[in-house]
Amino acid sequence: MNSPLSSAQLVEPPLPPRSLEALRELVVCIRRGEAAVSLGKKALDVVARLVDRPEEVAVRSITELASTLGVNASTLSRLVRSLGYAGFSDFQNVFRDRIAGAHGNFYSRQGHRLIDADAGGDDYIGVVGQLARESIANVDGFLSQLDAAELRQAARLLARAQRVRVFGVRQIHAVTSLISYGLSLVRPGVSQLDMPGQGLAEGLAQLSKNDVLVVSSVKPYSRRVVEVARVASEAGVAVIALTDSRASPLAARARHTFFIPHQSSFISNSIGAYVVFSEGLINLVAKELGGKALRALERQEQFLDALGVEMR
Repeated sequence: MNSPLSSAQLVEPPLPPRSLEALRELVVCIRRGEAAVSLGKKALDVVARLVDRPEEVAVRSITELASTLGVNASTLSRLVRSLGYAGFSDFQNVFRDRIAGAHGNFYSRQGHRLIDADAGGDDYIGVVGQLARESIANVDGFLSQLDAAELRQAARLLARAQRVRVFGVRQIHAVTSLISYGLSLVRPGVSQLDMPGQGLAEGLAQLSKNDVLVVSSVKPYSRRVVEVARVASEAGVAVIALTDSRASPLAARARHTFFIPHQSSFISNSIGAYVVFSEGLINLVAKELGGKALRALERQEQFLDALGVEMR
């Protein structure tokens, strides 16, 4: 018996849509019966769900998306061909181009928001004060959805793992650097995944099921970070994700996910709340380690004293 989606008529339009907007218009036209191609109701519903989640379609595999949508990967492949695409990768490029374009304009849009909001103004304290209030609101946002059990389990994983690796790019790299530094003060075996002289592939190859990988990325999500999380989770490595939304592609890959808002008037993604959360997580790991953390801190102080260097 044919699956509900196999009723899609394999009639190729002259040119498949090459922008997300055009693809959305095609969905509307198909629903109205005004398109050169027709789809069954279930097939049309699948396409409509895909165009409503461009970030996920851009970075997830066909198998992952099919599972999320409750269909087979082969069915999804046939469906995109019925829309005129050469294959799923060809279809996925529409979403990747959209995300790449959004990323390319993100910083300039944020800059315009800042400048246009205060054109000709001289309220320097007001600009800083607004950012501070927005960061406080973001901290309140993640506190309101924190789960004590989730925090405890994540802290225990980080305390007991054989090795901990941390990965983030662009400005989120500052957050992952803080996590790496803070955890290395209280336990051994902690470092950035992409240490100098070591590529990502080599770093991932060294991880085992006894290790933990902490990843972080926010919208617009880094494809590299999403791919690293995917490879690690498929290898059985416990992944802890710091991200901004339940729609984040990192959430599907992580054993523990913490959602931290970053809305602000900053020219880029605000990391203030991410820093606060990271400090809290480091403290919880130190608390979990107890005497081991104290001894590790004492050793750090002894080495630095011997070198005549302050710990700060």
